[in-house]
Amino acid sequence: MISINTNTSSTLASFNLQKSSDLLQKSLARLSSGSKIATAADDAGGLAVSMKLSSAIKRTANASSNVSNALSFLQVQAGTLKTAATVLDRMAELVTLNLDITKSTADKAAYSTEFVNLKSELDVMSQDKFNGVSLFSATNDGVGASLTLYISQDGIQTMNLKQVDLSSAMNGIATWSNLAGSAGAAKVTTAVQSLATLMATNGALSSRVQFAIDALNTNQVSLEASLSRIYDVDVAAETAKLARANILVQSGAAMLTQANASQSIALKLLQ
Repeated sequence: MISINTNTSSTLASFNLQKSSDLLQKSLARLSSGSKIATAADDAGGLAVSMKLSSAIKRTANASSNVSNALSFLQVQAGTLKTAATVLDRMAELVTLNLDITKSTADKAAYSTEFVNLKSELDVMSQDKFNGVSLFSATNDGVGASLTLYISQDGIQTMNLKQVDLSSAMNGIATWSNLAGSAGAAKVTTAVQSLATLMATNGALSSRVQFAIDALNTNQVSLEASLSRIYDVDVAAETAKLARANILVQSGAAMLTQANASQSIALKLLQ
């Protein structure tokens, strides 16, 4: 039927053109933002999940940074312990040299002077800090105090970071006067063993902290992969949709023009 007041073909063509235009705008928005969830209406559930994943990724990255700082703490502690071991080795040499019956009183006094200065240096080392936090802590049990290290992004999993007790390890060699004779050599040997135990504790903690860092980094990668599957646009697939929508818009515009022109036949019938 030919009519003047109603042009069904034009209305339908206009409706289809609007739908095609909406598809084109969505593809443009997704490709320009890199996200397939351009608006909440695109995938409300996916948007909610992606927000939680994004938050978890940030917290995991920060937890990894915190644990990495703890590893730095242990590395600085290990460096100080290594230096302390070198100092203690020299002190042990001095104790042994003091047993030489051919040495004069003046010679032994020189050994004593060096020993006392080295002991003072060990005392200084026991006060070392990392960013204001003590590397070592004197405790009654000689083990050292513990710092709570959070090794998960939710703060549930923890481990104890030891501020090993360097002072207690050196207690047996407090003064030169108590190191005379074979008993002194035994005390130095005990101090060396105590220091070795502290270094072993540091090494074990460093190994565990490194594994914690690896676990956090692996978890972060997995979370990022999950977020990408939900949130990131598939550029290849979306480009194909863009091309299709672009063609539909152009053909729809052409068909709308034809539909509007079809009404002109009514004028010829009225002539």
